[in-house]
Parts: sequence; structure tokens; C-alpha cells
Amino acid sequence: MRILEWSSLGAAARAEALARPAQRRDAALQTAVRAIVEDVRSRRWEGVCAHALRLDGAAPRRVNTAPMAAEARRTLAAEQVRAIELAARNIAAFHQGSHPAEHRVETMPGLVVRKQWRPIDRVGLYIPGGKTPLFSTLLMLAIPARAAGVRELVAVTPPRPDGGLDPVIAIAAQLCGIEAIWTVGGAQAVAALGLGAGDIRRVDKICGPGNAWVAEAKTYLASLPGGPAIDMPAGPSELMVIADGSADPVTVAADLLGQAEHDASAQVLLVTSSHDLAKAVEAEICRQVRLLPRARIAWESLAHARIIVAAGLGEAVEIANDYAPEHLSLAVADPETLVPDVRNAGAVFAGPLAAETFGDYLAGSSHVLPTDGAARAWSGVSVHTFLKAMSIQTVTPEAARRIAAPSAALARLEGLEAHARAAEIRAEAVPA
Repeated sequence: MRILEWSSLGAAARAEALARPAQRRDAALQTAVRAIVEDVRSRRWEGVCAHALRLDGAAPRRVNTAPMAAEARRTLAAEQVRAIELAARNIAAFHQGSHPAEHRVETMPGLVVRKQWRPIDRVGLYIPGGKTPLFSTLLMLAIPARAAGVRELVAVTPPRPDGGLDPVIAIAAQLCGIEAIWTVGGAQAVAALGLGAGDIRRVDKICGPGNAWVAEAKTYLASLPGGPAIDMPAGPSELMVIADGSADPVTVAADLLGQAEHDASAQVLLVTSSHDLAKAVEAEICRQVRLLPRARIAWESLAHARIIVAAGLGEAVEIANDYAPEHLSLAVADPETLVPDVRNAGAVFAGPLAAETFGDYLAGSSHVLPTDGAARAWSGVSVHTFLKAMSIQTVTPEAARRIAAPSAALARLEGLEAHARAAEIRAEAVPA
């Protein structure tokens, strides 16, 4: 990891220090993803199967979750099952209590505008899988969707290396009321969701994180005419830790490695006001990483890592706002003094006890969060992700008489005569 003194860096060097890994924006990857999507658009199920066999090593299958969930309950330790059930309860409690309020405003006497919320009809859920099936992501997506009232959930996940569905994902699906999951991953799975292929019906929105291929496929499909909406740009994971001299270097290093072990494209950054802490964390990372089963992946991720020494915590927060991390950990003595100044972050973990791991699994809010700086404008998955708002207006006869003339005047200012006449007709239809 490189240790950088922020005050000594020019504008270009600062931009480089906060740059994401280049492979996330690789032109060759974009071309390859678009070729897969277009092939699926052309050949539909045949195209999905061809790419699944080439990339997943197995044809897509629709797997009933009940038998696999039963197997998971037999083979998992009791405390593991209880932990999954605890996570599901916490996530449900948070999102069931997060519904937006419907509201009614009388903008002028007799003219009432209401906003009401409706669930999206059909949503596709992408669950990262393969060697490390992320059953927690299924909980983090499906439970908010259920709380919102989505009618149909279509879940896809890459098959295990030996084929089939991981039983732990099956038990998570059962807790979410999902009866079947398609074992297909990558851009071909996203294309099947967005375009429809075989028995996979086209969805209205695609949600879920994934690698750069998945993220690019979601973005490309959303750009097509009539394409599906997406939850957010959600690619490889990232964590920024802001720490002061009171932080424990062992804990900070563990948090950073917790993200680094996700993926070689994951990125971790430490911003600290303490030179001593910067050196201690660097040493601790080198010690701890060697003990990890996924050490090779973590080392590759650490190639993109940075330790930045800031002049103070105020400057550290501004660096975070510029980077807009997916996860922001505030490993400082008084985190609540910094929280009001944080503008751009997917999720904030305030204080040394607020482990990002808790948020990943069972705090309650979803761990599906915007990456690549998208936190400047996007929010993480919530009940709102699966809802759409519509306005409803009602007009009394008295209000129609009052607003017809000014509405017609505004329409004519824009050269829209039919609009103006539609307004005036209302006034003429109201008895004097």
C-alpha cells in the first residue's frame, strides 16, 4: 500500500490517488458484454445457454428452493441457521418500517395534488455466486422488495463450480418466499432478465451487485430503448476508512481486508490524520493478509489500495466526499461530529464498534450500495428501490374556473394552443 501526504499532492496526483481500478472501465470488456447482450437479444434462450455453457460451465436451470433449503437446514449448524434467520428478521423490520408516506397538498383552494406509491410489477434479482455464493445479498434484495409489495421476483445466480444451486442460497430464498432460482450468471443472466429469454420473463427493473461484467450489462441494458430500469451502478466493492489517532490499527486493518478479500477489483482506502496510525495499519495489513484463506485475492486488491494522510478530520471528510465511497467507516473518537458533514457515501459506519461486517449481514439496511462514485447521486437499495410514485390531481368546479385562464395563458406562451383550449373547456363546462 502506498502512503500519500495529501497536502503535497497536486490536482492530478490527488485525482490519481482516488481513481478506481482501470479494469472497471475497460473498453474491451464493454465490447464483450455488449456482444453477449446483443446475441441474447437475437437468439434469446439459445444465446443465453451458449454463453452459460461457455462461461458458467453449465446450462441454466430453474431450481426449486424447498428441497435445497431442507438440505441446508440438515447440514448447517443450528447457530448458522439462527444467524440467517436473525438477519432476515432485522432486514424485514427495517424495511417494513421504511415505507414512504403518501401525502396530500391543497396547492390552492379546490386544487388537490396527492402522491401515492405503487410497487413495481416484476423485478429481477442478481445474486453473486459461484465460488462464494452471497446468500446475504438475496436477503438484502428480496426482503425490501417483498416489503414494497413487488408482485413477481425473478432471481438468478451463477451455478456452483460443480453445478447446481448452493443450499445456503436456497434457505435464504425460502425465507424470502422465493420458490425457484435460475442458475445462470454474468452478462448472459442480466441480458435474460432485461430482454426475456425462454421461461425467464422480461423484468421491469434489475437489481443486485456483481463484477464488472454484470455492472456493464446492467448499464447497457438500461440504455436501450424500452430497456429495464436498474437499481444503481453497483460494481466491485469499496471501503474508505477515516481514522484518527485513537483508532485501533488491528481493527482498521481487519476492516480494510474485509473488503479487499471480496474481489481483485475491490478497492480500499484509509484516510487518517495520524502518521503513526498510517504506518501501524500498513504493517498490520501485511501481517493479517497472510492469514487469510483468500490472501491471493486480497493482495491483488491491495494493489489498488491507498493510505492518505490528511491535515485533519475535516479534510479527511472532504476527501471522502470527493471519492464518494460505497462504504465509509468513521473510526474516530467522536464520529457524530463528522456525520453531518458527510455528503457522499453509500453507507456510513459511525464509530469503532460499527463494523462494516454488521451492515453486510444483519444490521437491517441493505448492503447493496452504489459504487464507482455513484454515491454522489444514487442511494442504496431500500423499499424505495421497488416503488414508483404517481401524482393524482382533483379539481373542484370553483378551482377549475380560477385556474383555467392562467393555465391557458401559460400554454400559449409555449405555443401549445390545444393545451390552452383543453384548459378553457373546463371553465366553460362549469356552471357560473
